[in-house]
Amino acid sequence: MTHDVPGGPTTRNDEEQDAQLRPEARLEKAVRAAEQALIEFEIALETFRVEVENFSRLHHQRLGPMYARLDELDAQIAEARAARTGDPEDLRKAQEARAIVMPMPGVDELFHDWMDSDGLSPEASAMLSGQRVRAPKRVRPSEEARRLYRELARKAHPDLAQDEPERARREEFITRVNAAYGLGDAEQLRELAAEWEAGPVPAEHRLSEAEELYARLEWLSQRRELLAAVAHELEESAIGAMLRMAPDDPDRLLEEIAEQLLAQVAERERELSRWVE
Repeated sequence: MTHDVPGGPTTRNDEEQDAQLRPEARLEKAVRAAEQALIEFEIALETFRVEVENFSRLHHQRLGPMYARLDELDAQIAEARAARTGDPEDLRKAQEARAIVMPMPGVDELFHDWMDSDGLSPEASAMLSGQRVRAPKRVRPSEEARRLYRELARKAHPDLAQDEPERARREEFITRVNAAYGLGDAEQLRELAAEWEAGPVPAEHRLSEAEELYARLEWLSQRRELLAAVAHELEESAIGAMLRMAPDDPDRLLEEIAEQLLAQVAERERELSRWVE
């Protein structure tokens, strides 16, 4: 065990002092360490959650219309094949393919702000026509936003509160911090940092009862298990798996997927032209 104090690693005197601490004091140190470990884990989890959410939104916005275009081409190919062969099985497959691309009621209205007259986003239309495409927005918040978020989370985390009024104050504040971080709004995070520094600083409440400390450790352990399950679910999701493929440059991953989809669109269009000749 080491301590972050001038003078380097733990000395024999430090160890002797630790051994002389009453059991409740040693337990309190363990609680403090567990609290900080949990906060660091939550910071990492929230960062990854924001990245997954942003990547999912960009993936849908930029590539969703291209997937829809592939489904439409598959339906047209199946219909052309069925029209030529008249085979009942081909007719059934054509009906199934067309059902996949049939719009749900109200969907067009939901997306009218970013769909053009051909049913494609400007980005997808440009890609399909070979025109230059605007680069997508960054998937991740900037380094400054990430730094500010980590600092605020460490200072204002609700798990550091020892009474309900202070916990409520911190939860309300962290909710605003998370919202600003999710938008990558560094300016808002700077304002929140200034607000926190100017706000009331609660007196530290030292836990003294062993029962309370054991209960706190148990809660921290349960919280850690819950967050671990959430992290596992995020990592195993389709978007999470994609992010793990390119953790340092997720924007480039979008470009690579778009290139693959363009190739598939071109292939389907050639196949359709053969059936309708």
